[in-house]
Amino acid sequence: MNDARYISSRQRLVNISCFIIWIAYALIQTALLWWFDVNFALALNDSLVSATIITLCCYVIANALNHYLPRREKYFYIVIWGVVLAAISISASRWFLQYVIADKSYLDRVDLSLPLRFFINALLIAWMAIINILWNIQQEYKENEQRKADAERLAREAELYNLRQQLQPHFLFNSLNSIIALIGRKPDEARNMTFQLSDFLRGTLRKDDQQLIALKDELEHLQLYLEIEKVRFGHRLQTRIDYDDACLRMTLPAMIMQPLVENAIKYGLYDTTGDVTISIACSSEDHLLNIQIQNPYDSQSNKPRRGTGFGLRGVQRRLFLLFGRTDLLETKVTTHIFTSIIRIPQL
Repeated sequence: MNDARYISSRQRLVNISCFIIWIAYALIQTALLWWFDVNFALALNDSLVSATIITLCCYVIANALNHYLPRREKYFYIVIWGVVLAAISISASRWFLQYVIADKSYLDRVDLSLPLRFFINALLIAWMAIINILWNIQQEYKENEQRKADAERLAREAELYNLRQQLQPHFLFNSLNSIIALIGRKPDEARNMTFQLSDFLRGTLRKDDQQLIALKDELEHLQLYLEIEKVRFGHRLQTRIDYDDACLRMTLPAMIMQPLVENAIKYGLYDTTGDVTISIACSSEDHLLNIQIQNPYDSQSNKPRRGTGFGLRGVQRRLFLLFGRTDLLETKVTTHIFTSIIRIPQL
């Protein structure tokens, strides 16, 4: 389809250019000959014959360049074509004029003007060739840019898919470890957690083909994750989710919040024995969806924990790939609070 549009636009350009050449050549040559006291009928016949032949030559070179674009080091061939076509146009015009015009004295004057006519025809053919070469170069540049954009888009989609696939086993391994730990001492909770994990994974599979989803759907899916974690940590894990109703229709990348909440649980509960509240607040401002996740944090007692490193790094990478910005994830650390803030542009 794109090739058909390109050929149609290119042919339209050739036809319009040739028509302009024919009209302009005929009018200008007729006016000049008449200005120099040539009979109007003779001037008109001469101009129509010359304009028709040079237009045909321009059409030939335009269509030749439509199918063949030499490399820069072979542009000399185009010069040769132009000179040959200019010579052919002059020869053909002179040959036709002897059958159209019976005035021998006028034909003699035509013979004297052949070098000038050759120069003018060569310029017109060169102009047509330059137009087509520039068109070809521009089209080739556009095609290269489109191929580059397509390649970058495919690479970005592949990386996003890879990041999404990393998220599932990352969470799955943690959940399975928790289920194993609960089997011996709390089998009922282990069974309950298994069912919840199954529901969560089914929801995840349904979102695999969705790049952006509504905040309402993301919060519902996040709630499944939190229920699993509450089985794991019991009453120690408390959550508070605040949002404006206007935010629920705003969109964000699917499952972008879970790694941040998991990070908050990891650093909020792992090294403490008391109850911990994870706060999630959603608001909108200047076409941005702002999501703030906070957890208690003690910089003195919390020990660095080993992990996959996927959490914050994966979120930041996904946001960059989707929106092309590096300022959409922000973290703040105080003595007692760790805060993650993501800003989602609304397209």
